[in-house]
Amino acid sequence: MANIAKRPDGRWRARYRDPSGKEHAGHFPRKVDAQKWLDRETAKLQTGTWVEPKSSKITVAEWCQTWLAGYGTRKHSTVRGSPRQDHGSVRVASARLPATLGHQVMTVQLQVEHADSYVYALHARLAQILSDAVHDGVLARSPASRRTSPRTGSQRPYVASTEQIWGLHDAMGERYRAGLLLAAFAGLRLAEVCGLKVADIDFMRGVVSPVRQHPDDALKTECSRTPIPIPDSLALTLSVHVAVYSDYWLLADEWGHQLGPWQLQRAFRAARAKVPGLPVGFRFHDLRHYYASLLIASGLDVKVVQTRLRHASAKTTLDTYGHLWPDSDDSTRAAIDAVMTARSGNSADFLRTEAGAGKHFP
Repeated sequence: MANIAKRPDGRWRARYRDPSGKEHAGHFPRKVDAQKWLDRETAKLQTGTWVEPKSSKITVAEWCQTWLAGYGTRKHSTVRGSPRQDHGSVRVASARLPATLGHQVMTVQLQVEHADSYVYALHARLAQILSDAVHDGVLARSPASRRTSPRTGSQRPYVASTEQIWGLHDAMGERYRAGLLLAAFAGLRLAEVCGLKVADIDFMRGVVSPVRQHPDDALKTECSRTPIPIPDSLALTLSVHVAVYSDYWLLADEWGHQLGPWQLQRAFRAARAKVPGLPVGFRFHDLRHYYASLLIASGLDVKVVQTRLRHASAKTTLDTYGHLWPDSDDSTRAAIDAVMTARSGNSADFLRTEAGAGKHFP
């Protein structure tokens, strides 16, 4: 129900009711202005783009702060790593991509300074923020979608050679070598290595069970807590390390305190400078890539590699390491050849048999 009426003071009042039955009114000096306003609001109701007037005044920056406060219920490390979004005084209800938010310009500027994967993560977070705004009635429809999403970027990690891995091992102090071995031969991440306790390793069965990350926070996902099998040789090396350097934490300083990621990083960077051929940007995390390359080179399929790397999906594994799997051309030829030669034992006999039957081959 909508109507326009003239008030005793000469102003025109336009009224309408929202889907919940609540009445909204606007006052204008001219009837034509009241009619235009009423037409706009009723059109929004018809098209599903209507937003509560009070909510429509919330800016993107204000909504980001509100959203971040709610996001704070997650783990501290997740909140700390969340990209911040701030588009100043732009109202959420009027958000339009790419025009209003300057989305395309913003994307181009970010890609000059940051990796594609980081820009993609920023867009994904903005899409999540605006999606929650729709859910809370602050925004009618989210303008962030796959159509506006930047490319994810392709990862081609540098994979160190076995000689370089052992070069790093020998160049690092003995107290830190166990951390390098767990990253290169079990795929543990930096924070996981520093959060590992002696009790998390079953030396008899040869199993490492990461359950926390530095300083003592539980790992965020179930797949991250997947136990990792290790060979007897690595289990023996780790047990020797424990006998000499550890008591409670696997990696500890000379006073028995938990070793921090920055300390392990510092030792790693010092060793990196002594190993020929390693790029300057080679990270401790890149030791996981060596671990993945070992698994792939041994012939393990993508699901096994995914499980060992504790990836949430096989897509992540393939996107990162798909290029390391051997070319399938020879396997394809062998599979077809096996079928063709099964009839008579070899390709030549097959061709002669068919030729004798009156078949002609170009």
